[in-house]
Amino acid sequence: MSNDQSVDIGRRHFLTVATGVTGAAGAAIAAVPFVSSMRPSARAQALGAAVEVDIGKLDMGALLKVKWRGKPIFIVKRSPEALQRLRRLEDATLRDPESLEAQQPSYAQNWHRSLREEVLVMLGSCTHLGCAPMFQPEVGAEGLGADWQGGFFCPCHGSKFDMAGRVYAGVPAPLNLVIPPYRYLSESVILIGDDTGVS
Repeated sequence: MSNDQSVDIGRRHFLTVATGVTGAAGAAIAAVPFVSSMRPSARAQALGAAVEVDIGKLDMGALLKVKWRGKPIFIVKRSPEALQRLRRLEDATLRDPESLEAQQPSYAQNWHRSLREEVLVMLGSCTHLGCAPMFQPEVGAEGLGADWQGGFFCPCHGSKFDMAGRVYAGVPAPLNLVIPPYRYLSESVILIGDDTGVS
């Protein structure tokens, strides 16, 4: 074999390997947009993602509104007086006092419907037609009757809910306000949308 032929074979081998590597790299680069188009967008990920909320500065008796999955979440720090009134509320005035009629987390199936008695976390959407209930914490609030113990009033069709989001009997709303999945990450931070490890 002449020297020229061995150079040609070596060159041919080099060009074959270089072309193969370049082709593979080009195919990988061309595949990136296709693969990334299969992933959900940042907006879609954010809509389904859990939301951290710091309640450390939430005043007693105050309402904090946040968004989770595009829905309003109400967080209320209930006062000891509000909890006493809530505990004394007669079950006969409520449609579902233990939250047994709708799928709810186990920690919502009690008189306070929360992980910690003083902090209520719930979906701010009426179970009748989805209107946003108004926070009416004052006892005997105007237009709600002298027996009103504080809670939530839906202005669309008059549904009433107590300070735990339990629906009163005889109003259009068929179910208690929804408690979303949530858990505490620390004493003052709540993660809404994930209740992993909570029983």
